[in-house]
Amino acid sequence: MTDLEHADRADLEAVGEPAVLAIGRGAFGVRDSGDTSGFGGLVRTLTAPPAATPPYGGWFDEACALIRERLDRLGAPGGVERVIVEHGALRLLVARQCLLEVAQLLRDHPRLRFEMCMSVSGVHWPADHGAELHALYHLLSVTHNRRIALEVTCPDADPHIPSIVPVYPGADWHERETYDFFGIIFDDHPHLTRIEMPDDWPGHPQRKDYPLGGIPVEYKGALIPAPDERRAYQ
Repeated sequence: MTDLEHADRADLEAVGEPAVLAIGRGAFGVRDSGDTSGFGGLVRTLTAPPAATPPYGGWFDEACALIRERLDRLGAPGGVERVIVEHGALRLLVARQCLLEVAQLLRDHPRLRFEMCMSVSGVHWPADHGAELHALYHLLSVTHNRRIALEVTCPDADPHIPSIVPVYPGADWHERETYDFFGIIFDDHPHLTRIEMPDDWPGHPQRKDYPLGGIPVEYKGALIPAPDERRAYQ
């Protein structure tokens, strides 16, 4: 959790240079604390990777062409918002209303055959205005020995993304964990409840706006104070 100074966000469709989301200063949200470790002086530029331009190389071009062809037929030509090729891996930023169509095509098309969803994880970027919550899906093709990642965003004010459980049933618990920790609501999930935190737990602990160590915990009637309230330093 870093003290962020928001920057003007560049056009994410621009190619070549990463888009600056924010400038991070300090560590753990603490500044001017007398910290002698040097972490208080950290300055980091938080960026989003730029869009790649075709040809992407290898099987990436065919996969992107097949997906765009399907979305064009469905009347959603902008369903793939960005193609990112980074560290030799392919990641597609997909509009949330197109997620199920893209996932089903990736699973069923004989030239793709991404049979397994290996994980669903969340990311919270408070500086990414209008797209603060990200869900990241890692898919594996056993048939072709390939991997691909899908990324879907939604705003804090409307944290809804379609569940991919109808396409990948094994994503059930992954989506529950992402909901539990980040607050993303996966619409039409068969049983979207917390999976690690108690059902009545307030908030979502892996969001960057979640208090760091400031939540009192109750164990069978005994109240344990939050860490920052247990000791007093003079």
